[in-house]
Order: sequence, then C-alpha cells, then structure tokens
Amino acid sequence: MYRFLFCSFALVLLYPTAIDLYLVGLPQIAADLNASEAQLHVAFSIYLAGMATTMLFAGKFADKVGRKPVAIFGAIVFAISSMFGGIVTSAEPFLAVRFFQGVGAGSCYVVAFAILRDVLDDQKRAKVLSMMNGITCIVPVLAPVIGHLIMTVYPWPSLFTTMASMGVVVCLLSVLVLRETKPNSVGSKVTKASVSQSTSTETFKEHLFISRVIMTSLGVTAILTYVNVSPMLIMTELGFDRGQYSYTMALTALVSMLVSFSAPFALNVFKQKSLMLTSQTCFVIAAILLLASIDGGLGHYVTLLGFAFVCGGFSLGFGVAMSQALSCYSQRAGVASSILGVSQVCTSALFIWLMGVIGLSALNMLVFILAAGGVISIALILWVGPSQVKSDYEEATSPS
Repeated sequence: MYRFLFCSFALVLLYPTAIDLYLVGLPQIAADLNASEAQLHVAFSIYLAGMATTMLFAGKFADKVGRKPVAIFGAIVFAISSMFGGIVTSAEPFLAVRFFQGVGAGSCYVVAFAILRDVLDDQKRAKVLSMMNGITCIVPVLAPVIGHLIMTVYPWPSLFTTMASMGVVVCLLSVLVLRETKPNSVGSKVTKASVSQSTSTETFKEHLFISRVIMTSLGVTAILTYVNVSPMLIMTELGFDRGQYSYTMALTALVSMLVSFSAPFALNVFKQKSLMLTSQTCFVIAAILLLASIDGGLGHYVTLLGFAFVCGGFSLGFGVAMSQALSCYSQRAGVASSILGVSQVCTSALFIWLMGVIGLSALNMLVFILAAGGVISIALILWVGPSQVKSDYEEATSPS
C-alpha cells in the first residue's frame, strides 16, 4: 500500500515543482535568451497548455495499457525536456521545452489520481488526497528558496538540471517500485471475476461526477486566481515590499499545509459533506472579508485573515471533492482523472483571461470567484451527494 502512496506523491510533485522552481531565475533567463520577462511569463500558459493537451489522452491510455507505462512515459518526457531547458539559447525553444514539461507532468498527474482510485476506498482516498494537497502546498514556498540556494552557486541552467533529476528519480520509482494497479491487470486486487460493472456502463453523465468536476474546477480557479493577483493586492493595495510579500505567501502556504494535514483527522469525526460545506463557507467568508477590508478600510490584518480563509477553505474540501468524483469509476479512473484535470486547468485559464479582457480589478476578480464559486458549490453539495451503493472497488475487496 505504501509503495502506491509514495509513488503517487512523487508523480504529483512534478507538476508544481516545474511551475515554481525556475521563477527565481527569470531575470537571468530573460537576459541570456534575449527575451523580456513578460515573454517568459507566457511560459506558464504554455506549460498549462501542455498539461491540458496531454490529459485529454493520458487517462484513456492509462485505462487501456496501464498506469505504469503512462507514468514512465511522462517521467521520461519531463526529464528529457528539462535537460533541454538548460541548453536552449533563445525564447522559442524555451517555450517548446515548457510545453513538453507540461506533457510529462500532465501524464504523471493523471496517473497519480488513477492509482489512488485503484487502491483506496472512498474514506481513505479522501484522507490521502487531503494530505497530498498539503504536500503540494509546500512546493510554492520551498521551490523558490531551493532555486535561490542553487543559483547562489550555479547558473540558472542548474534549475532545469534539478528538474531533470527529479524526472529521472520519478522514472526509476515508476520502473522499480510502482506496480500496475489497473483493474483486470496481473497483480491488481480487482480482477475480471470480481468486477461487477463493465467499462461500458461507467458513463461520465453521473450527477455526482459532474457536480464534483464543477466544484473542483471552481476551487482550483479560486486558488490560482489568488496566486495570480496576490502580488498586486499585497504589494500595491497593502503597500508591502517584496520581503513582506514572500513572508505573507509563506504564512498562507503554512495555513494550507496545516489544514490539509488536519483534514484526515477531521474526517474521522465529521462527515465528508460537513467538511465540504465548511470549505465553501470559508470561500464566501473570505470574499466578504477581502471586500470589506480593502474597500472598507478595515486594516491589513482583516485582509490577511481573508487570505487565510481562501487557503484553508481550498485545503479542507478539495481532497474530499476529488475523492467523491473518482468514486464513481473503477474501470475508467484514468479518463475520469483526465476530465477533472483538464476542466480545472482550462476553467482557471479561461476565467483569468476573461477577467483580464473585461478589465476587472484584481480585488474584484478574486472576490467574484470566491463568492460565486462558494455559493454554486454549496448548492451542488446540498443537491447531489454520494450514492449509498458501494463502489466496485469496495464490492470487490470487501469480505464475502
């Protein structure tokens, strides 16, 4: 069991690391590649495009050929593209590198969730996904620090060498440690004889799945909007300098981590529905606090409290919602993971782009997605709940 958890965590970590590790080197990268920092910031969108494109296909391949081959493929692509990232000499190849890094990270991301669906029941999966969310919250804080330490000794290509090394480690784990978990495969706990529901009967029209896709997409959009507009809100609206900004982001990441690691214990006491309702209520409270603090002049501490509610709300409910979405599928968990990932990435990118076109201010953009997302998600939680019927996995693994 622990081998699957360890490998899944490693597979997921490639995604945030490739976003945050190289940011500290942007000025030097821009200078060496004769590109503006604004041009290189496009690399973030290119990276997400690579992830979204891959997720459309990776899940289906994972359901057909297995989780392990797709994980190995993703890790190899990530490692090779990262190595090229350190030797490019202009902006165009650099953007291509970022796209293929997204391809590799997207493949590994989808497989990680499919593996957890294969080996864990609903309650354990909700706890593990909450903990996984806590670990990914550490990366945005640690990665820039590690990147800075690396660049005090080595030039910026070493950042991509570090990412390539991570890809190699994940590849070795996928080859040597990870075992195939796809249902009906050799060594899988769920065999043909024990699976009662065929692939053809698992559709993606289930109300529970659709509702959780919407909820998780709104949640990811809220947290990415927060990350995207936080520099403007903290340094422009609040007047903080770069050091204070970094300190503030570190504290909010700490809140995310603590809540994420506390969620598994909360699930032993409270129902999943209660935790999800609480998480969405936190979003609504955050919207009210932010609007009142900045527009109403209530002070910096109220604004920071609003940021804490944003991070805490996301960390409390995201893992549970993801677990419930995947609970509908045993034979098509890979495709389900792909749909979730693509929806989350595309919804976030579309919202941020659309708000930019409209010209909505950073504060109003964040308040809008927090309030609207929170209200919509609360309605979905109250309207659609998990079926009382056991999943295929539980039926297959429960004592007869």
